[in-house]
Amino acid sequence: METKAVKRKGLYGKVSDMDIHLLRVFRTVVECGGFSAAEVELNVGRSAISRYMKDLEIRLDLRLCMRGRSGFTLTDHGRVVYDATRQLFLDLERFRTAVNAAHSRLVGTLTLSLTDDIITDTNARTSVALARFHEIAPDVRIDLNVGSPNEVERAVIEGRALVGVVPFHHQLPAVQYFHLYDETQFLYCGAGHDIFHVADADLSVDLIRDQDFVVPGYTLNAKFQALFPDKSPAARTNKIEGVTTLILSGKYIGFVPEQFAQRWVGENRLRSLLPRSLFFHSPFVAITHKDAQPNLLRDAFLAELRTAHSRTYREKKGSGLE
Repeated sequence: METKAVKRKGLYGKVSDMDIHLLRVFRTVVECGGFSAAEVELNVGRSAISRYMKDLEIRLDLRLCMRGRSGFTLTDHGRVVYDATRQLFLDLERFRTAVNAAHSRLVGTLTLSLTDDIITDTNARTSVALARFHEIAPDVRIDLNVGSPNEVERAVIEGRALVGVVPFHHQLPAVQYFHLYDETQFLYCGAGHDIFHVADADLSVDLIRDQDFVVPGYTLNAKFQALFPDKSPAARTNKIEGVTTLILSGKYIGFVPEQFAQRWVGENRLRSLLPRSLFFHSPFVAITHKDAQPNLLRDAFLAELRTAHSRTYREKKGSGLE
């Protein structure tokens, strides 16, 4: 008896604009971790997202994901399609780069990833660089995300961001670094802490060493390790806002950027501890993927970013010149 081979359906013919749209929705849902989280990113309702996902599964004849009380998970086929989708959009970006080079005109999407809370630092000139870049590339769409330093690094390494801005805390082999400016951090305690009202003359490193510290989870900075080599932090958090929240509880002390802390210092809710000795300078850097393909958008924005943070630019701004 002859057995006929079962012919599986698949994606035949050309990939349409609608297919690209459905794949963009799929990629966003995966990277957001589910339909609900993707609503804000896509600016559409959950029912529309569900319909798009169903349309894509019908188009591909594959079950891509499962969702229910246990949460959102990709199927094995879903993981294959997600990896292929990421590669597709990387190829599309390379195509745009080639077209940009041919026409000497900047178009497409500039993907940026910035560390949280740098907007409070007047030394950060990212907004200036964005303004200048918009003037030379008005047709370019900006896709800007904000996260912890580790999240920014991953975005650059995985190709989800062309440029990132982070505090320099370690050197990764896949990343290229460009110094922008330095941020000063001091050690603070909150108003409810036992040592908040201790006179400066009575404060000592030994007394401070006995307190509970909070540190950013992405790094134990060199200054902390040098000053307190045998001290283990009592709390960790992934962002400076989390560090400050724990300090304001009155139970922890920790290093916070000077300008970020100013608001609570002015309200007498934070106090710096031995500021003449317990401080450090944290370099902020722009990062790109070391082995990434040539990209005009990345290079043009990086040039504006470095120019905005240059000493010459600062001196011109100080003198009132542009």
